[in-house]
Order: sequence, then structure tokens, then C-alpha cells
Amino acid sequence: MRTWIAGLCAMGLIGMGLLGGCHRPQGALIPYPGGSLTYHSTEDRPKSVEVVDTRTDEVVFAIDIPVGKQLSITFQKDAGDDPVYRPDLLRYEVWDIGTRYGRLRNTVTVPNSHSRRVDMHLRESPEYADYPPEHRYRTDEDDDRPEWWTERGGEQPDDPGRTIYH
Repeated sequence: MRTWIAGLCAMGLIGMGLLGGCHRPQGALIPYPGGSLTYHSTEDRPKSVEVVDTRTDEVVFAIDIPVGKQLSITFQKDAGDDPVYRPDLLRYEVWDIGTRYGRLRNTVTVPNSHSRRVDMHLRESPEYADYPPEHRYRTDEDDDRPEWWTERGGEQPDDPGRTIYH
């Protein structure tokens, strides 16, 4: 019985160690007040986010979230490089909408929680997402079709091995 409990405790500690670097959008594994924030940018509601130093009204961080992406941010207390003006660290990542967990790999030093404000702005809509990378291989665009296939018309190929119906 003791070895089973010891094994269970060891597995729990290993699991906590592995999850230490992970982040779950919408908050920690168990959400709590003051946790992370996640903003979704869609075609009809494209968003921009700013972190403002309320002492000087200086924008210390700004990002236009691409359409079809989400921004997750969290603040780490006393991890900044300036203990007076910017003592906290903002960790953030931009992911595809629907991403459930990952690492916040980008950082910016920011003012403490009493001296900062997070502003979210809606950009003019609609705003359309970029084509996915695999889109360039499609052949159903007018520019990819032969001249005779488009509305402009053109010479049809003269291929005796192929019957072209009019």
C-alpha cells in the first residue's frame, strides 16, 4: 500500500513539473481571479490590445491580433527588469483560435498592477483572414486557369487526342 501511495505521489510531482511551463488560455488549469486573459479576433470583431502605463498614459505594449487568431496574456509579479517603473513581466502568445494550451514564449516588462491598464479596441470590420499557406496550390482561381477557360475567352487548345465539347 505504501509503495502505491509513494508511486502516486511521485507521478503527481512529475506531472506538476511537466505542466509548470504550460499555459491554458482562459486561465490556469484551475481558473482564478487575476489569471490570464484571452482575446479572440474574428472577421466581424477584429481586436487590438494595448497595455497602458496609467502614470504617464504611455502605451508599453500594443498588438493587432490577426483575424482568426487569439491572444493570451498573463502578468508575472516582480519578474520585470526595473523594480520601480516596470517591475512586472507580461507573458503573451498569439495562437489559432481554439488552441487549448501552450507556452507563453514572448515577454515584455510592464508597470505593476496598480499602474497599468489593459485596453481592448475593435478595429473596423469586416476584416478578412489571410489565405492559409496551402491555398497557393489551388487551381480554381481565375488567374490559375487557361485563357480559354475564363470569361475573357481565348484560343482553345488544338489537341487531336482530346475532344472539347462546345
